[in-house]
Amino acid sequence: MNSIALKMLIGDTTKYVSLIIGITFAALIMTQQPSIFWGLMTRTYGFIDDIGYPDLWVVDPEARYIDDVKPMSDTMLQRVRSIEGVRWATPLFKGSTEVLLSDGSFENSTLVGIDSTTMIGAPPKLLSGQLTDLRMADAVIVNEEGAKERLARQMPDGNKIPLQVGDTLEINEKRAVVVGVAQTSRSFQSRPVLYTTYERAVNYVPQQRRLLTFVLAKVKDGENIDLVAKRISDQTGMKAVTSQQFKDMTFNHYMKRTGIPINFGVAVLLGFVIGAVVTGQTFYAFTHENLKQYAALKAMGARAGTLMRMIVLQAISVGVMGWCLGVGCAALFGYSMRKSILAFKMSPELFLFSGFVTLIIVSIAALISIVKVIRVEPALVFKG
Repeated sequence: MNSIALKMLIGDTTKYVSLIIGITFAALIMTQQPSIFWGLMTRTYGFIDDIGYPDLWVVDPEARYIDDVKPMSDTMLQRVRSIEGVRWATPLFKGSTEVLLSDGSFENSTLVGIDSTTMIGAPPKLLSGQLTDLRMADAVIVNEEGAKERLARQMPDGNKIPLQVGDTLEINEKRAVVVGVAQTSRSFQSRPVLYTTYERAVNYVPQQRRLLTFVLAKVKDGENIDLVAKRISDQTGMKAVTSQQFKDMTFNHYMKRTGIPINFGVAVLLGFVIGAVVTGQTFYAFTHENLKQYAALKAMGARAGTLMRMIVLQAISVGVMGWCLGVGCAALFGYSMRKSILAFKMSPELFLFSGFVTLIIVSIAALISIVKVIRVEPALVFKG
């Protein structure tokens, strides 16, 4: 009976192809859009991932996510260092600044100031230059995307020349020399990122009463991180969170306070509805045209359970084929866009999600057809 079911399915080439196309489209949308969404959301906390060494981030108690910058007093650094259980603590500056380009325009960029002694907070990987060169006068390290794209020198013919070691920039009317190019996680705003020492960073930006953005702290061996975090919060009035907690805060902020989830959710829902409608309608039409064959099988003694298994086999066959093609197309799309600014990140969870939703689609289509086949009368085979 299984071979008969597959022959019936493949024999109607037009409807067979239509079924696979419908499921492929649905699987593509339900894999591609969540992958873009997930890639975009991971960018919101990419800066935290790049600085993975500290155990705790000390931030203003009102801070809600990584870019919700509320500077603290410089004395907070010493207060954190003095708390029991803290092995070391370093300052970190993160803020916005304007970089003057060669054509006279300005590019809004992110300026990061790291501890000049320990270099904690530095970019995870240098593509050129050395990290110790950051201690040189006016030295900055630029992230790869910024060096190749927004901060690149614009030529008269329209081509761009990426920044290289030795090139100079102007930050708020102050000279900066590029001593390295770093590979970093893309940020949510996709702005260029410039790294320098903490002392130089606070000189680049306009003077303010408070400039310390974060305090990065390491807990002593054997100490409970949550307990030390509570001590810091109780004794300083600041909020001390682990890297994972800070990532969760950032993720939840964008999930709850932006329209990003709704926009992508609508796209996924649209893919599901279109896939379900096309697949259900096509599968129903296929079943309707083969009612005489099912009636003949009933007349020859085939039980209802046998006919149901045939329809389920047909539905699963087109579902697996369509899902594989859809996921493959999504993966090919992501691979082709790997060097672009587009956020795209596939994960095993997304494969399971698209596979589960595809199963729901083919199950709906199969259920509609099963109801039609179960109700068919064997006498139909004798009608004209």
